Amino acid sequence: MTFLCSIAARRVKIIRPESNAGTFGFMWRGGVHGLVSGDVRLPVCYNRTHFRGQHTEATHSAEVDVKRLDGEDTGIVEVVMRRHKARNALGHVFISQMREIITSLSCDTASRVVIFRSMVPGVFCAGADLKERAVMNNISADSFVHRLRTLMTDIASMPMPTIAAMDGAALGGGLELALACDLRTAAYSAQMGLIETTRGLLPGAGGSQRLPRLVGISLAKELIFTGRRVGGQAALGLGLVNQATEQNQTGDAAYTEALSLAREILPQAPVAIRLAKEAMDRGIEVEMTKAMAIERLCYSMVIPTRDRQEGMAAFLEKRKPNYTGE
Repeated sequence: MTFLCSIAARRVKIIRPESNAGTFGFMWRGGVHGLVSGDVRLPVCYNRTHFRGQHTEATHSAEVDVKRLDGEDTGIVEVVMRRHKARNALGHVFISQMREIITSLSCDTASRVVIFRSMVPGVFCAGADLKERAVMNNISADSFVHRLRTLMTDIASMPMPTIAAMDGAALGGGLELALACDLRTAAYSAQMGLIETTRGLLPGAGGSQRLPRLVGISLAKELIFTGRRVGGQAALGLGLVNQATEQNQTGDAAYTEALSLAREILPQAPVAIRLAKEAMDRGIEVEMTKAMAIERLCYSMVIPTRDRQEGMAAFLEKRKPNYTGE
């Protein structure tokens, strides 16, 4: 049995030796040297890959763009959706721009938390672009949904924590985008739902799999079978979102909550955060014994980091740690 554990652009492979089912070995892919100890190959460093995406600030022509915060918020990155005329519908151009941004950010260890937000009033993402879909034949439609599903998988696989700020409607593929994120915030006025069955379809970009894992199989079936829409307050009660709040006068209450969450995450050790995400995401998919092996692997990769040493020193010296992601 083999598990894959990806950290940023590198991958780690856990290998079960045929001769001893009770031991595990692992190694970095990508040229990072390790120290062999028994059957376990331990990495001795975590190299920072300082890769900046091409989209560094919003432009009027972009349907999706990036905004990097600065000052005390340096490390927080916003993926900004701004397809005003189509309510952020998931069309070809939108998907292409989003995929380019996700690929860039996933290789950038300077990006510690990513917030997905909309600049379209009253809308997070309205789902698939039905005007584009209407002219597709069966083969084209299947190919398009596969591309959309891959995008959501790429978002879910981003190594840093991600937060969806839903200040407006998140329907169909729009909710699937939010489900691909680690955390979700919503305004009470936001409407969300996997409404595909009302269009003769089923959720095809991960919704039929991520929603049951989030809220439970029975409730997920009820929501998908009925195509029901729920508001932000109801979504909080269902466990669909982490935080919900009354909308404010500027229409960005969910974004404000998301930014507050990001600011809580930002001071923590970035390597530890990424490895904790890896451990949870990989471990939840397998039985407990294998999950514990994944946790052991991820934990062992934290031990040699400078951040761990800084965390211990800061505790002993009774000061706030200064983590560098190394």
